[in-house]
Amino acid sequence: MNRLLACVTLIAALLGLAGRPAHAQDHADPLAQAARRQVLVMLRLPAQHFRPDASYGGGYLKDGGSAARRRVASDIAAAHGLRLLDSWPMPAIGVDCFVMEEPDDAPIERVVAALAHDARVAWAQPLADFQAQDGGDPLYPLQPAGHDWHLTDLHRVSTGRNVSVAVIDSGVDADHPDLAGRIKVRRNFVDDTGDVAEVHGTAVAGIIGALAGNGAGIAGVAPGVKLMALRACWETGARPARCNSLTLGKAINYALENGARIINLSLAGPADRLLQALLQAALARGVIVVAAADPRLPDGGFPAALPGVIGVARPGDHHPAPSTLVYAPGTDIPTCAPGRRWHMVSGSSYAAAHVAGLAALLAERQPGTVAQTLRRQADGAVAARTGGNIDACAALSRAADTCVCLCTSTVATAPSSSRLR
Repeated sequence: MNRLLACVTLIAALLGLAGRPAHAQDHADPLAQAARRQVLVMLRLPAQHFRPDASYGGGYLKDGGSAARRRVASDIAAAHGLRLLDSWPMPAIGVDCFVMEEPDDAPIERVVAALAHDARVAWAQPLADFQAQDGGDPLYPLQPAGHDWHLTDLHRVSTGRNVSVAVIDSGVDADHPDLAGRIKVRRNFVDDTGDVAEVHGTAVAGIIGALAGNGAGIAGVAPGVKLMALRACWETGARPARCNSLTLGKAINYALENGARIINLSLAGPADRLLQALLQAALARGVIVVAAADPRLPDGGFPAALPGVIGVARPGDHHPAPSTLVYAPGTDIPTCAPGRRWHMVSGSSYAAAHVAGLAALLAERQPGTVAQTLRRQADGAVAARTGGNIDACAALSRAADTCVCLCTSTVATAPSSSRLR
């Protein structure tokens, strides 16, 4: 009876959320509105001669030339009728990123074109807008998930112990009972807003690394990971989480400079030169980048379709062959919600979180072959055998060089502490 009452209470809460009036979802997002008049201008850094240590918080590089580049940026802004708002070093790709604003609502494309012909500028680009890839139907996920990754068996072999996963997303509830002690680093890269617990980031973090066996809520795909909660997106009312080129760029650069082994990007947007450069730098360092596929685009869009990135879709999303996308559970997923709660979610955002967690399991056992093992899961034969879903058992079996799921010998030798409830 208590379980039935709890279920009824959950349904009522979700119905209340789904019943918000349409105008609550359509009110203006001031951050997004301001971004439409802003442009990112890159100036080259001198050859890198040091790496920031773990305490690096993104402050301006003290290389003797920062003030000179600031003066150059001011001159560029004045020459093009712009206001210089902010700056951020991106040592991972050798540039200083300056934020400038068009004060007169001139077409931003015309401003970017003019800056492209300025010899002092490495490149310029608009401040692109990105959105989390939610499924948009909070009541449908009340049905059973229907896809079994045999987490109990996976965790007997690997939990992702000590693997650093950067969750670049909206704010994560670090005090949630399923995430307490799981957050290694927490940083906020969204200007003018405090670091808050938000729905999307908390849900993604929960799927990746929620505690297992603690008697509450869910078990994450990789409950042994060290999560880096890097807030680069924000939430406004019932709208999807929003991010932009600069906030994402700051977070990716921070992840690279602070030892992330896996970067999860449960979002999609337009092709973006700054983010592409940072992600290519990450891939060149052997960092695994996982991104959610946009279900509206055949190739999954950016950054999921960027070569080297592990793009992830949900079974049932239509991405015609040939495709490099892998498929993972993204419908009817129970996960963490802010305020010591849990709820059900759907969307490729959450499919990507599953694969980021699986990547951590693989990285604990065989770090050098994670990307190769995951890309094998894009093979059409795998999809046919698993009903379109990634074969997590086969992937971990390959990395661990042992039978993982439904293996008597594995069960017999499993440490009791690794068993899920």
